[in-house]
Amino acid sequence: MKRVVITGMGGVTALGDRWSDVEAALKTGRNAVRRIDEWDFFQALHTRLACPLPAFEQPAGWPRKKTRSMGIVSMYAVRASELALADAGLAGDTSISDGRMGVAYGSSSGSVEPIRAFGTMLNTGSMTEVTSNSYVQMMPHTTAVNVSLFWDLKGRVIPSSSACASGSQAIGFAYEAIATGKQTMMLAGGAEELSGPAVAVFDTLYATSTRNDEPQLTPRPFDAKRDGLVVGEGAATLVLEEYEHAKARGATIHAEIVGFGCNSDGAHITQPTASTMARAMQLALDDARLDPQAIAYVNAHGTSTDRGDVAESQATAQTFGERMPISSLKSYIGHTLGACGAIEAWWTIEMMKRNWYAPTLNLTDVDPACAPLDYIIGDARAIEAEYVMSNNFAFGGINTSLIFRKVR
Repeated sequence: MKRVVITGMGGVTALGDRWSDVEAALKTGRNAVRRIDEWDFFQALHTRLACPLPAFEQPAGWPRKKTRSMGIVSMYAVRASELALADAGLAGDTSISDGRMGVAYGSSSGSVEPIRAFGTMLNTGSMTEVTSNSYVQMMPHTTAVNVSLFWDLKGRVIPSSSACASGSQAIGFAYEAIATGKQTMMLAGGAEELSGPAVAVFDTLYATSTRNDEPQLTPRPFDAKRDGLVVGEGAATLVLEEYEHAKARGATIHAEIVGFGCNSDGAHITQPTASTMARAMQLALDDARLDPQAIAYVNAHGTSTDRGDVAESQATAQTFGERMPISSLKSYIGHTLGACGAIEAWWTIEMMKRNWYAPTLNLTDVDPACAPLDYIIGDARAIEAEYVMSNNFAFGGINTSLIFRKVR
């Protein structure tokens, strides 16, 4: 098995597109949640809260030939990948288009506007809004394909449209492709665009926060007064590379991926199961050949939902015991769905490099139903960690766990 390292990271998020901006925002102790007044149009929607990007403009110089197949979600994915390639020192390098680099990428779904066009066709019989690119913009693998086409990547394309595990599965699948010698480099990540229908998915399950007049006080992962998740948007991409290849070209190495676990609850499509969540964590530990004591911090999925937080905390305690420091980055930018696994991996690695870990916002009174853990509350925590874990769980009972190692 080959060693797999991360040589580039980049993203577009509600807290910024550069780590320096994200770090400064995390240290303010305020989230990016705001009320979306235009959602008053949706009469039966309970929530009005979201974490949108402050602004996004298509960078100058992107050729029309390549952008016409992109919806918003693909633009996010391509921009995040552009930043990651630049960070890796691979922007414009011919090695990425000769077959050595592939892509593993995902989102919960494609863009929503083409779906509207096909809906109009079904309702009225008119195809005036349907174009030759409508399907490409809405297809489940639109992010993976558009990232691949933008840089003429000729390696493997591994789509991961697996709801909230899309980004983490993509990173895990990319890691396995390199570790087994199938690829030398991979772009891996996840993206999501904000839309009313995406929020309605959770709203119909009574899983969204309705603190519509208190956006700064929600979401509240693991808190006794949490009332549901807040949906966000954005994207993040990691450049994964075989260690010897990275070393030979003098690349800066951010971290090493040493473990990936993935399994299924095999039970309920939306209700989580603590025992199989714990099994995914153990699979990652087994893959990394580590004892639980080696992990110094866990980045939680931490959506702020009733059953999800309880099951996840129980699974974490079952694996690590009460001593484990844990926090949820969703308290800052909401649940970015298909992007969350990639954004949280990026930020977890950045925190590991700096030996400080952001607390969970709005967590003031841990729910007694949640398992006892070392919840990081109030101030950031200084932790000297060699290994950290990032977990994500999705509809369909899809469980993922990633382990990163600090490179000294």
